Amino acid sequence: MARAFLFVLDSFGIGGAPDAESYGDLGANTLGHIAEQCAAGLADRPGLRKGPLSLPHMQSLGLGEAALAASGNLPAGWSLAARPRGIHGAASEVSRGKDTPSGHWEMAGQPVMFDWGYFPDEGPAFSDELVAAIMAEGKVPGILGNCHASGTEIIARLGAEHVRSGKPICYTSSDSVFQIAAHEESFGLERLIELCQVVRKLVDPLNIGRVIARPFVGSAEAGFDRTGNRRDFSVPPPGPTLLDQVKQSRHRVFGVGKISDIFAHQGVTDMRKANGNAALFEATLKAAGEASDGDLVFTNFVDFDMLFGHRRDVAGYAAALEALDTLLPRFAKLLKPGDLVLMTADHGCDPTWRGTDHTRERVPVLGFGPGVAARSIGVRPTYADIGATLARHLGLPALASGTSFL
Repeated sequence: MARAFLFVLDSFGIGGAPDAESYGDLGANTLGHIAEQCAAGLADRPGLRKGPLSLPHMQSLGLGEAALAASGNLPAGWSLAARPRGIHGAASEVSRGKDTPSGHWEMAGQPVMFDWGYFPDEGPAFSDELVAAIMAEGKVPGILGNCHASGTEIIARLGAEHVRSGKPICYTSSDSVFQIAAHEESFGLERLIELCQVVRKLVDPLNIGRVIARPFVGSAEAGFDRTGNRRDFSVPPPGPTLLDQVKQSRHRVFGVGKISDIFAHQGVTDMRKANGNAALFEATLKAAGEASDGDLVFTNFVDFDMLFGHRRDVAGYAAALEALDTLLPRFAKLLKPGDLVLMTADHGCDPTWRGTDHTRERVPVLGFGPGVAARSIGVRPTYADIGATLARHLGLPALASGTSFL
């Protein structure tokens, strides 16, 4: 028996989703459009990065081949690897929605085949009845925002009023989500967490996927910045996942980053929080040093989505990809015979696309480890094949969905 590692590059889509048009995302391609702008010099930023998108380690695993299979296009400035050295392919999502829980649950063997609840695009996002309940049960004088918004934009716009009034900033997006931003010092982090727990219960009848605490610090004069103390309060997956199977086999599941929150703390035995991709990578290295045969280390690298995809920052996204790529050899040195690493994503978030929301795309599936045979796995019909593969690798019973490609 060996160990399994699952790395989610949050929002790193590679285009080509067969149902993209129904989501308004026909033509979206996170990797493809980033590479295109890099090749054209449009993603150059002094002191950050310059030139064509360079991901030599992921390219050597077969990322270019995966992108070509997914979308029919090779990223600009790239050529196919002479001989890919890893498992490489792509996967389509079958879940209804292009949100974080749906993508993660599907890759863990539980596709979301029901419809999430959403808040209206126009007018107030939250009903008078819901706002009144939040005020009464959450003990707040009112709320600010009450609309669809970008988190950084709405905090910049309403942060000062929030500090003055004590009213939390409440907003949503095209995802099934209720987000609450509040100042860590004037409002209090613990109070924000307690308010989110109240709202979680209030929106359960509406089938809302997540309530997210978005703490920030700063002032109107110096500017406001979100902190790393974000918390997600998710509904639980609809059935047992890969994580539950590992835990039931009396092995450990290391949830690094927001993994534990995404799975409503089900199936995770060791929760490891960290702020930023670099810190998440270090936390993953530490977890790998502690993991034994039969264990799963599951990491979400959130910066791609949170800092760059939603903010439509092509240069920042490209630089973050390049930074993570340079770290991969460090991780590979820690692997033991029989270990398997799979790298993928949960959805897209094309930074060149209209709006600020996720994009419906296929995702890459790259695999490597000592003795892992390099080969193409084509385009998988569901993310659930990822979980099915890891379950087989760990000698676990088959999951509810998915087919192993081992």
